[in-house]
Amino acid sequence: MNYKLGKLPARKDVVKFKLSQYDIALPTPPKTFGHQKLVSSWGMLANDEVGDCVIAGGAHETILWNQEAQKSINFTDQSVLSDYSAITGYDPSDSSTDQGTDMQAAASYRRKTGLKDAQTNRHKVAAYIAVTPTNKTEMKQAIYLFSAVGLGIQFPASAMSQFNAGKNWTVVKSSKIEGGHYVPVIGYDTSYVYLVTWGKLIKATWGFVTKYADEALVYVSSEMLTGDKSLEGFNTAQLLADLQALK
Repeated sequence: MNYKLGKLPARKDVVKFKLSQYDIALPTPPKTFGHQKLVSSWGMLANDEVGDCVIAGGAHETILWNQEAQKSINFTDQSVLSDYSAITGYDPSDSSTDQGTDMQAAASYRRKTGLKDAQTNRHKVAAYIAVTPTNKTEMKQAIYLFSAVGLGIQFPASAMSQFNAGKNWTVVKSSKIEGGHYVPVIGYDTSYVYLVTWGKLIKATWGFVTKYADEALVYVSSEMLTGDKSLEGFNTAQLLADLQALK
């Protein structure tokens, strides 16, 4: 089956603040990390039929953050598509309007308006920061500190075949690029990153990320915190205050 993609082309340096510019010492990430086991069901969120991957991925990230704080929320196809329409102008009655989403535009919407869950509650992020997707250390830091990195990739046809066959994403030489796709990366080990796409948790090699990723964002969300700290005890609230001071 050919699932929908939906990430628009990356715009270089459109997100001005970069994790690599953050001067305060960040903790060293562990060799292996991830809270992916906290979520048992992710949901397709209409991405099998509509190119709403950037919004569906944002919903998946929000579900994980809340699970980390021992809270359960859910999203529906309808709630995700309503935000997709608000951001991009998508009209369910006109398939020609299904053109995908710019990652920065979606991030700005998530900060100012927030994503709507199944109970119509809005979930905002406090800030978003650009990450260098080809820098393995930086990616590990971002995943460890914020639990998820929104990764934009130039999607090869081979990855669709691998997904349908239940295989990990690996680099296949000369595979045709089918378009842009957005996936939340929510964990890693020495060989793989753990990511969510089309309602499933799968693995991709670090080489796949280096080869195909063209942009990445990390989001600061207070919803992942318990007493201002993450599950690892990192004071993310203090980091947010530092970020606000730099604006």
